Amino acid sequence: MNVRRSAATLAVSAVLCVGAAPAALADVATPSPAPVVPSGLFGKNDPTYDGVWRQSFALLAQHAVGEKPAQAAVDWLVGQQCADGGFASFRADTAAACDAKTMLDTNATAVAVQALKALGGQDAVVKKGADWLKSVQNADGGWAYVPGSPSEASSTSVVISALAAAGEKPAEVRSKAGKSAYEGLLAFQLGCSAEPATDRGAFAYQPTADGKLPANADATAAAVLAGLGRGALVSPSSTDTPAAPLACPATAGDPAAAAQGAAGHLAEALKKDGHLTALTPGADQPTADTGNTADAVIALAAAGHKQSAAGALEWLKTNSAEWSKGNPAGLGTLILAAHATGTDPKAFGGTDLVAALNATGPAPQSASANASEQPADKKKDDEKDSGGSNVWWMVLAGAAAGMGIGIVLSGRRKKNQL
Repeated sequence: MNVRRSAATLAVSAVLCVGAAPAALADVATPSPAPVVPSGLFGKNDPTYDGVWRQSFALLAQHAVGEKPAQAAVDWLVGQQCADGGFASFRADTAAACDAKTMLDTNATAVAVQALKALGGQDAVVKKGADWLKSVQNADGGWAYVPGSPSEASSTSVVISALAAAGEKPAEVRSKAGKSAYEGLLAFQLGCSAEPATDRGAFAYQPTADGKLPANADATAAAVLAGLGRGALVSPSSTDTPAAPLACPATAGDPAAAAQGAAGHLAEALKKDGHLTALTPGADQPTADTGNTADAVIALAAAGHKQSAAGALEWLKTNSAEWSKGNPAGLGTLILAAHATGTDPKAFGGTDLVAALNATGPAPQSASANASEQPADKKKDDEKDSGGSNVWWMVLAGAAAGMGIGIVLSGRRKKNQL
């Protein structure tokens, strides 16, 4: 899980381009004037679409290396929560109560829950966030980025990870139709009949219009963590085995087996170049996908396959500096990848990731005497009114079905300007 690319802007663009003129779309998608960046927030760029996301990853990363985040940074994140428990990507005026126009989203809420649970002392905030997430679960057991829209694997995964971190049992979190969170997630996995065979075990973001499931790296990496009941904060595993392809015939309904199959797909995808690739809009050829590569490293480490992630980790050390420069979510994700693999984040390809992250926001209060010490809750699992009444988002929800918005949002954590 890491850096997302102005997800709300892109969601609006993907939906409104169905029937809106370019001029009208520009008016909707471009915030003006840009809000002032609060002093407690990490990053200097416009936080409208990613403030909560980047703050959460920055706090998770500081916690992972044994630093105590600045109280102002924690207070800023807590203050973003709405009364019903949900989080928007960013609220400039937290003195104003959230209402039907507040654009709540599951991803912001899920990562905030993970970060605040890891830090401790925020049980009420965490519970409210988890309860809100459960309240916007779709009938099929999954979640969408925009509550009320069709489920997709990336959001379903990040929500499951948050619920697991909060102490919930995802297999027991059921929709009003009786579908569990894992039933919602596993519906997106490519099984033993997938072609090419290297796609077996991968997860799709959403089905295409004709019902096919195209492999998606973002969804696959997130699904590994969700299937294992883990979040983005992963401590080094005591085991290290090579990742294996999806076992066929596949064990239906087994989240852990599904996660291992997804990890096998990621390991295979990394073999060619040592990194993942993506075809960006307007490009003729795929380019290196740094964000998803970092996600894959964390996922493989969580699944106990550090050696399968080794090549990608080395590639990140050499090639991630420009991508993560001044980017708190990117730096935070790299720190979490280093932490998950037992790598020193202060000497990551010649870069001190911790110092670079701290320079983007409030200085931490202190470093712990022993950074390897973990609070009990981390050891245990290793580590804006409701969408149904949100009028603005419901307009988007009706048009958001299908792969149009899915393709856009599947890259939401990868290339934003944090």
